[in-house]
Amino acid sequence: MTGPAAPPAAGLPDGILIGNAPVSYGVYGDAAGGPGAAPGALLASMAEAGYQGSELGPPGFFGTPEQTAALFTEHRLAAVGAYIPVHYALGDDVVEHDLARMELTCRELAACAEAAGVGADQAPLAILADEGSETLLHHPARPWDDRSLALDEAGWERLARLSERAVAMARSYGLRPSFHPHISTFIESPWEVERLLALTEVGLTLDIAHIQLAGGDPVQCLRAWRERINHVHVKDVRTAVLADAKATGRTDFDEWWAQVCVPFGDGDVDIDAFLADLLRGGYRGWLLVEQDRAPTPAADYPQVAAEQAANRAWLAAKVAAHS
Repeated sequence: MTGPAAPPAAGLPDGILIGNAPVSYGVYGDAAGGPGAAPGALLASMAEAGYQGSELGPPGFFGTPEQTAALFTEHRLAAVGAYIPVHYALGDDVVEHDLARMELTCRELAACAEAAGVGADQAPLAILADEGSETLLHHPARPWDDRSLALDEAGWERLARLSERAVAMARSYGLRPSFHPHISTFIESPWEVERLLALTEVGLTLDIAHIQLAGGDPVQCLRAWRERINHVHVKDVRTAVLADAKATGRTDFDEWWAQVCVPFGDGDVDIDAFLADLLRGGYRGWLLVEQDRAPTPAADYPQVAAEQAANRAWLAAKVAAHS
């Protein structure tokens, strides 16, 4: 078997795959979805919604590497990759803890790849991301000309050095490294992404909602970074939620963030224009659907699956229209 664990989706051009992520079910961070989460039921829900694959949750969410691979095989879903946060700007002990967790994630992804028999060009993605700081959580979408909270030169050098180490680890497990710019981190605004790309050789995960919330234009960023992009996150967001959080000085990031993401077509991101340019440029790979939400008990998975099935159908129709 040389392709993804799930069969190709009808109506999509060759090489375009649509996946989802546990964060759409409220699974993120150390809490990993809360006490009501059910990993097997979550994957079953995604499969029923028509997805071909999923990213992993936090390390260990689906069990041991062997159990993780077995679950993805059971539900005929490809393991797309995993979001791997690293506190690049914090102390060495914190970074070592993050990299140890990264190694467990790499083992999980490698086990899934081996079980599915995927080739190197379709290997899962190790999606690195800066984890920011407590201060940045309280200052999302910083003005581009105010760099008082940005990394200094020593910070950039350290990030580049640690990024090389993380990229080497990912490659040692046969994974494809990528980097995910994210709101409220040190790689948030387009100028910070440009600096990252100049200092490293890592691929880029373009999350169109995070870029728009940081003040960028997803289409312009796609055109500027096209050669480095090896993964795409598709989500829709209401920018007014971010604007209100900033205006009122909210510090409960997880609370207001769960209100930002909305079903496709209900937010402010011009997904249609982005997809047109993406496909015209020859992109082939995963379109990873995310609709971040608060931790969700397994009893509510059918409701989430219905919403995610609608997202998938909406996205597939747009892809077909531009193919």
